[in-house]
Amino acid sequence: MDLYSYAIIAFAVSFAFSLIFTPAITQLCMKHKLYDQPNERKVHHIAVPRLGGTLFLPSMGIGMAIALSVMYGGFQENFEITISTFLMIAGAFMIYLIGIIDDLKGIEAKHKFIIQFVAALFFPLCNLMINNLHGIFGIYEIPLWISYPITVFTILLIVNAINLIDGIDGLSSSLSSIILLTFAILFHRLNATIFSLMSASLAGAIMAFFLFNMFGKIGKNKIFMGDAGSLFLGYVLAYLAIKYQMYNDGSVFIYREESLLISITLLFIPCIDVIRVALSRKIQGKRMFDADKTHIHHVLMQRGLSMRMTLAVIISLFVFISATNYLLYDFIPSTLIIIIDIIIYALFIYISKRQTK
Repeated sequence: MDLYSYAIIAFAVSFAFSLIFTPAITQLCMKHKLYDQPNERKVHHIAVPRLGGTLFLPSMGIGMAIALSVMYGGFQENFEITISTFLMIAGAFMIYLIGIIDDLKGIEAKHKFIIQFVAALFFPLCNLMINNLHGIFGIYEIPLWISYPITVFTILLIVNAINLIDGIDGLSSSLSSIILLTFAILFHRLNATIFSLMSASLAGAIMAFFLFNMFGKIGKNKIFMGDAGSLFLGYVLAYLAIKYQMYNDGSVFIYREESLLISITLLFIPCIDVIRVALSRKIQGKRMFDADKTHIHHVLMQRGLSMRMTLAVIISLFVFISATNYLLYDFIPSTLIIIIDIIIYALFIYISKRQTK
């Protein structure tokens, strides 16, 4: 069996675990009235159970554990888990717990941000960081005093971007599943076993959740992932994106000039959207992190699109930008590709907003 086979095992086990236990979580939420309540900034108008994401971490862990146990049964290769992996687990567990507490009782934004900041510090502390821009804007290696804050900022950006784009059924889960499956393939090509299995296993858990979130019936089996799911998901995606692009003199992965562009491409839509919304609020004199209905899914629904059509349009935009970057990479510099991505996104938002007036 090759690594693809083990990744499929990790995916299938995690998918099955999440599929089996999500209804139990839903019933638990209904019994104890643990609902995501509707308000003026949310698109749903009925209270829905919100702890679906609590299964992401255990599902991923079980999927990886079983895949690795099968692998060790007939796969003669030394396997090593680095300190960065242990620190990621610790940080992810912190994010996971703070998400659960927020879902159950609610936490002030500043307290939640402090925990996110501490968890983000684990990356540079274990020498996992953005230390090379691979020629983007003409920059290659960057000094540690720049690398550290850029890394922490990027982690916080990704974690909150995934959390904030989780505003309609299926959006965060479907987008994240595509990103994770892509990372599973990319890490497989680097023969990076643990990261490929991690990506595939988490994708399995999320895709099982997607079925209940997207097609479940309110009052029966419909459920939201909640902050426990979206924050944990964002943290893992940040880890995979930074791990994939990091320059390490070939001691871990071979040098790939396109690696940073790939990470940027995969997370472009949620990150550029949260940057646009924050800057827009700042320009209007509002607090940057105040809640409102100006995210990309809000804009499309204000145009008159249904929730499912909005999901289809955003996923199509993601695929279009990803395909554009892939086709242009051999012909133009990465810097220009990123500028083109920003222009595409800006035009998309501009046209969508014009149609709502």
